[in-house]
Amino acid sequence: MPPTLNDIQKAAERIQPYAHRTPVLTNESLNQKLGAQIFLKCENFQKVGAFKFRGACNAVYSLSAEEAARGVCTHSSGNHAQALALAAKMRGIPAYIVMPDNAPIVKKEAVAGYGGIITFCEPTLEARETTLAKIEQETGATVIHPYNNEHVITGQGTAALELLEDVPGLDVIIAPVGGGGLLSGTAIAATEIRKGIRVIAGEPETADDAYRSLQAGKIIPSINPKTVADGLLTSLGELTFPIIQQRVEQIVTVSEAGIIASMKYVWERTKIIIEPSSAVAIGVLWEKKIDLSGLKVGVIISGGNVDLGKLPF
Repeated sequence: MPPTLNDIQKAAERIQPYAHRTPVLTNESLNQKLGAQIFLKCENFQKVGAFKFRGACNAVYSLSAEEAARGVCTHSSGNHAQALALAAKMRGIPAYIVMPDNAPIVKKEAVAGYGGIITFCEPTLEARETTLAKIEQETGATVIHPYNNEHVITGQGTAALELLEDVPGLDVIIAPVGGGGLLSGTAIAATEIRKGIRVIAGEPETADDAYRSLQAGKIIPSINPKTVADGLLTSLGELTFPIIQQRVEQIVTVSEAGIIASMKYVWERTKIIIEPSSAVAIGVLWEKKIDLSGLKVGVIISGGNVDLGKLPF
């Protein structure tokens, strides 16, 4: 059975002592530019700077005492690695993180700073999965997948749960899509809480495997995608895809120029730092490929982790 609203509500109770309840912000110049009432759910203010902490925290605190004692493990070079390392540290258990050796130094340092026990490997999926399997076998740690995990999906759905409590009359919710953990959790929460709400995803044009998967009715793998939105490079999972098929109205692709321009505008006008992956959700409104004018639109700002030495604008 796929996760339910009740599972998301239980996740919200489970992570409440540990995760931030992030603010919902508005900006009049953004509303005028985009032609709608925009409500930004600011997961850039979440612990580790991204929504990923919600899912990782829920997964870690869902483990039995016996499971937790053996620790958790994953392969990731991004926000999930940091989120899992921090959640494990808070529970006082080890987190074994497999990272490609070419990962940015800032990310390596962040994972280590949160207490992650890092094993480096070659920068291929095969190397990452083989190294992780070895660590799992040696330690008995529980693998926590970054999105293809029910506790991760329901943890991510708590952001939409909070958003709809704070702004109950939304017409639309937009979230970015990579592996689909945030989008599928958001879709479950939104469509169960508010009947008739439209759930729309944003995806880079140059990494549009989720868009093509919905069109084809099967998962189309993401092969060597190139986009400034580096958090959206992964393929959908077998848990997330059917939820998205059932509950998401459509996936709208956004150009690289649209991602960069909307990111820059949000920085300038709202005075908050968002990463390119977050700007993809704004880009759905920015490029006006669908008409959402005059509607109340909630946007999940997925994170704010940016290398300030490599800004795209």
